[in-house]
Amino acid sequence: MKKMLFVYNPTSGKGQIRFNLARIIERFSAADYDVTVYPTKAAMDAARTISTRADEFDIVVCCGGDGTLDEVVTGLMESGAGCPVGYIPCGSTNDFAVSVGIPRQMEQAADTILKGVPFRCDLGRFNDKDYFVYVAAFGLLTDVSYQTKQELKNVLGHAAYIIEGVKRLGSWRSYRVEIESEEFTDSGDFIYGMVSNSDSVGGIKGLPGKDVELNDGLFEVMLVRTPADLMDWQKTISALLSGEGNGDNVIRFKTRRLLVRSEEPLAWTRDGEDGGEHTLVELENMHRVFDIVTDAQKSSGEVLDEAIQEIAAADAEADAASVASAAENSGSETDAGICPDAEGSGSETDEASGLPGGMEACLPGSVSPLRENVLREKELLAEFVRSLTEKKPELS
Repeated sequence: MKKMLFVYNPTSGKGQIRFNLARIIERFSAADYDVTVYPTKAAMDAARTISTRADEFDIVVCCGGDGTLDEVVTGLMESGAGCPVGYIPCGSTNDFAVSVGIPRQMEQAADTILKGVPFRCDLGRFNDKDYFVYVAAFGLLTDVSYQTKQELKNVLGHAAYIIEGVKRLGSWRSYRVEIESEEFTDSGDFIYGMVSNSDSVGGIKGLPGKDVELNDGLFEVMLVRTPADLMDWQKTISALLSGEGNGDNVIRFKTRRLLVRSEEPLAWTRDGEDGGEHTLVELENMHRVFDIVTDAQKSSGEVLDEAIQEIAAADAEADAASVASAAENSGSETDAGICPDAEGSGSETDEASGLPGGMEACLPGSVSPLRENVLREKELLAEFVRSLTEKKPELS
């Protein structure tokens, strides 16, 4: 019998794993796996556990967001074990899962682990001791993913990042850095820098550029110079979203190794988690060093199309449930598009509310105000754009 270590983050993706865990484990057990289940308890808990235990198992499966996957791969690298990684995405964005063609639906992702094939991936080294699976970045909004409150992510998912990001746009600033690689060397004022190995970042497919390959030994680098005025901002945003090559402010290139120097400590993010502050960062592509199990028959584009359909269906269901709840005004129904079903009734409870984990956000009347907040926060974006003509960036 093969041995599997199943590591999951109980708080990822609105806590969905709590309501699917039994079915997933039964699937693996029926496929002749002896499954050891481990829920993470704190940041880097998965990395520490896997670094000491990975050699006991034939495969390590993780369920969570991109940050959980990052910890699992980091633990494998530290352990020296060569076992493959299975990934069941249940975070708010799941960029890497989209890139490698892993389904968003949890039980389908579990079936992919059982029926798929290992895909040998590149990995990023961040200075001497840290790693990143698909992105390392600095600058504008890079801290949004790990600064957004978990309670808001549990209710709104990826929309929570948008709300938090809009709030921060008015405090943007520029960073004076020096970039050095074989392909591109320059210094100046930049608002953003990204080194990635993915064709989707921040939920935006194509943002890193075109012709992305995850095992070619090269990173996709994108740098954004500080726009001079409102017209310059509009051109910059268009260039970013188009995914095309270099422009006046947007610079894209591929490289194996990159140095980033800054005059003051610069905050970085790695796979959506806090990467610390550094004045010198060396990023190196480690060519084909870990295996992730994927569906070789399905492209990432097909998986993204399925994800869009799932999101649209969930939104429609949530809207219908909200309307029905408001009409009855009984105070007894919850939003079907947000709240878990009755299977979750045996999960952990929240001390304050006495409800299963994540359920306190599903109390009647809580969803509609949050959605209204989304609309209100959009007004901040318009205000920010207007302010660009008046406000100059703060230079380091």
